[in-house]
Amino acid sequence: MNTNYIIKRVPRSRIATFDIFTVGLSRHHIAAILEFDVTVARNKLREMRRNGINISFNAWIVKSISRVLEKNPEACAYLYGKRKLVVFNDINISLVVEKEIEGNKVPMPMVIDRTGEKSAADISREIEQAKKRELSSNDVVISRKTGLAEKVYYLLPGFARRIVWRVMLRYPTIAFREMGNVIVTSVGMIGRINGWFIHRSVHPLSFGIGSVIKKPVVADNEIKIREILNMTILADHDVIDGAPMVRFLGDLTDQIEKGAVTIE
Repeated sequence: MNTNYIIKRVPRSRIATFDIFTVGLSRHHIAAILEFDVTVARNKLREMRRNGINISFNAWIVKSISRVLEKNPEACAYLYGKRKLVVFNDINISLVVEKEIEGNKVPMPMVIDRTGEKSAADISREIEQAKKRELSSNDVVISRKTGLAEKVYYLLPGFARRIVWRVMLRYPTIAFREMGNVIVTSVGMIGRINGWFIHRSVHPLSFGIGSVIKKPVVADNEIKIREILNMTILADHDVIDGAPMVRFLGDLTDQIEKGAVTIE
């Protein structure tokens, strides 16, 4: 019998992605599609590498976001009930890292706890350790072993798994412990994409990092070639209104474009 196809099993971690997308469609996210001039920051990172200090661009972005959220913690608060917000003192950021498991490249989440207390160098080392960590097809999160609850979750039918997500999101302390209050997914770091991608998330604040593209822009009243980062940001409109979000985005722009975060 002649066959012209193969059947491959979907990695276990991808099942949660399906559920997150479905539940995320019901969240009241507003999207901001932005460009950031990261020329200054990338030049600083290159200079540090020449001096033996290796900080990845992803780690620098995570630390930059964390620093701005320390000043704007309501931007990543969780809605509790219909009239209350839970604002956490810590910024726990979930980061998606591509791993190879049994010959397949799979996006795997890791949670970087207490990013406000860690330097960009600390975060960079944590990400590199996660990339090197050996995982099996049974693992679903890089930063910890799969527990009994996770194993049961993946045995449930789709509708029941999505109920689990909706229930968890009603209890912010559980959601914060399991997945943090911010997520950063950097699809653009895998390959050069001259554009943006609109992602989905169940987090109150989500960042979709695109590629860094050289573009002509007006700087100091002159047309110059600059390194521009494409980014999509989703913010929960139940948590933050338009005006506070604009102020948050203004602070984030200043932080990123000035390259304020270095080794600290």
